[in-house]
Amino acid sequence: MQLMIDYQAGRLDAFESLYAALAGDVRRFFAASVVDSAAVPDLVQQTFLEVHRARRTYRPPLPVRPWVFGIAVNVRRRHRRALVSAGQQRRAPLDAGAEPSSPPKDTVADISIRRALAQLPASRRRPWILHHVHGFSFDEIGRRLGIGADAAKLRSSRAMRALRSLLAGSRGSDDE
Repeated sequence: MQLMIDYQAGRLDAFESLYAALAGDVRRFFAASVVDSAAVPDLVQQTFLEVHRARRTYRPPLPVRPWVFGIAVNVRRRHRRALVSAGQQRRAPLDAGAEPSSPPKDTVADISIRRALAQLPASRRRPWILHHVHGFSFDEIGRRLGIGADAAKLRSSRAMRALRSLLAGSRGSDDE
């Protein structure tokens, strides 16, 4: 939050720090939700250009991360509309019940994580994905899923604990 306040005040180094803190997550968001992986760097750049243009609309003390991801969702929406109007295929839009698509190039880690996520009950998997992949706050997750923010946080925490356990177990079995 303080970085954004400093950036609103005109400090360029605050924007650079904000970019360094969020660009990787924004990149992963686009990699998981657009068909053309070559478009990801442009979409990240477009998102931060729009962050720059909209910086005066940010209202402290609200969290910055959901605000930036709201901009990223709009960038993705416009990108998808452009693909549709150009006659290109796109992935189906995500809704509260949908699971995000995987990045086009699967690594061993990606496959392991997807397998571990598939073993979790949907009631825990969805809050974890919405928070850790898409950057929603627990209040937003609770509203989307029709549960309280504390329940969303608890479910995400339990999913994280289960994922750590499942991934630790799969790592151990690969070494044998």
